[in-house]
Amino acid sequence: MTSLASVPRPRDQIQGARPPSVERLLGHQVAASLIETFGRTAVRDAVREDLAAIRARAEGVPDEAAILAAVEGRLSELSRASLRPVFNLTGTVLHTNLGRALLPPEAAEAVSAVMTGAANLEFDLATGERGERDDHVEALICRLTGAEAAIVVNNNAAAVFLVLNALAMRKEVVVSRGELVEIGGSFRVPDVMARAGCRLREVGTTNRTHLHDFDEALGPRTGLVMRVHPSNYEIRGFTAQAREDELGALCRARGVPLAVDLGSGSLVDLAAHGLPPEPTVRAALAHADLVTFSGDKLLGAVQCGIVAGRTDLLRKIRKSPLKRALRVDKMTYAALEATLRLYLNPERLAERLPTLRLLTRKAEAIDAQARRLAPEVARRLAGRAEVAVAACSSQIGSGALPVETLPSACLVLTQAAGDGARRGGAWPKRMAAALRALPVPVIGRIADGAVHLDLRTLEDEPGLLASLDGLGA
Repeated sequence: MTSLASVPRPRDQIQGARPPSVERLLGHQVAASLIETFGRTAVRDAVREDLAAIRARAEGVPDEAAILAAVEGRLSELSRASLRPVFNLTGTVLHTNLGRALLPPEAAEAVSAVMTGAANLEFDLATGERGERDDHVEALICRLTGAEAAIVVNNNAAAVFLVLNALAMRKEVVVSRGELVEIGGSFRVPDVMARAGCRLREVGTTNRTHLHDFDEALGPRTGLVMRVHPSNYEIRGFTAQAREDELGALCRARGVPLAVDLGSGSLVDLAAHGLPPEPTVRAALAHADLVTFSGDKLLGAVQCGIVAGRTDLLRKIRKSPLKRALRVDKMTYAALEATLRLYLNPERLAERLPTLRLLTRKAEAIDAQARRLAPEVARRLAGRAEVAVAACSSQIGSGALPVETLPSACLVLTQAAGDGARRGGAWPKRMAAALRALPVPVIGRIADGAVHLDLRTLEDEPGLLASLDGLGA
């Protein structure tokens, strides 16, 4: 009978031995299975890399089975997709780091229909001649916003940059000091203006800017007046800003375009859905000549930037060489068009658009979901965590309504009394790491010595429970 001591264990070290050759390892029966799965070239390269690491360590040689086990682990890691679905239970609905807006099924189907074959991206089916790719969405954008024309680029930062470069290069752009924002990734309005070839002309003060400040700044060097919606901060107290209707009238009288960067770009009145109010694109265009906004924030579609407004200004922007550099592909147009079409039926929008559906979920329904899930989650975390239900606050995210929150409910995970691990502040980090290592990672937030799983964005309960089953694997 073979003793357990004689059974090779992973990474058993054989002192003084030389590593086996690559060909010897490739002839092993375990390697044959790996070659069938990953291919001979990939297995050979992984074997060479592992043998090189063994020689570099100079700490003895593992047995062949252990070497091939390490090779299998290396190949499995390489073959696993880096970009994967996760459960966003952070409490931030439009989480930039987790992909922002969820696409509606109609958008996913539209993308699938065009991504594996040819499509009329720049081909006019009526005339048989070359077409314009923005035609697929321009009419819809104009219908929903009241704009005369519209274009699409790869994100809102690109939209702002393109507008500045095409309309105000080597000219002054007048902006209130209170709107010189910085968003995530160190995207600063002054820096973007400099890169676009514009000269920033600041007016007013951080907290108070009046119409006469703009009036005094306008002159022969002015190329554009820009308003930047403070979507990721709020100034309160002794404040003042020029009314948009008055600023728009001033700009028209002086022959200077007024551009408004809305950032999140809501197409509907959120207050009508019981949410905090946010400026709409249509309302902004009532006084502005151009509006820039995102496609994957409050609009609820795919990542892109949209410029909507006057035909003559959009014509100039289209002629810019940067327009081609910043354009989007057929999948983006397909997803955007399908999502915009949902807005044509406003009565069903909150039901069919995931972003609006998640934002408008009632706290009572989320609390009921939490109480329903708590015992199931506790059973899967038995011995590792105790599970409680608590009220919490969600946020919209992606710079939209930064100081407003939405009532929600969460599962609070704390260290179980019987958990053998040392109690202390490290436990929440260990639990959060274990949740991130699941087949479908679960992303929550750590607060007050516990892991909080906000359920506002959870629609796939069976999927979450199935993933949590992996904790016992």
